[in-house]
Amino acid sequence: MAKSKGVRITVTLECTECRTNPDKRSPGVSRYTTMKNRRNTTARLELKKFCPNCNRHTVHKEIK
Repeated sequence: MAKSKGVRITVTLECTECRTNPDKRSPGVSRYTTMKNRRNTTARLELKKFCPNCNRHTVHKEIK
C-alpha cells in the first residue's frame, strides 16, 4: 500500500523579477526548490534568493 502524503512537501520558488521583466540579461527564469512544513506554513512561501539572470538578490515566490 502507498503511504499517505507526509507533512513536509517540496516546493518550487520562482523569481518575481524575471517573470515580469522582459529586458533581462538572458532568457529563462531562476527557480529554486526547497522543503516546507505543510501544517506550520500554510501560506505561500516568499524568500530572498540570488537570481543569476538578474544578477542580484530578489524575492522568490512559491509556485504551484
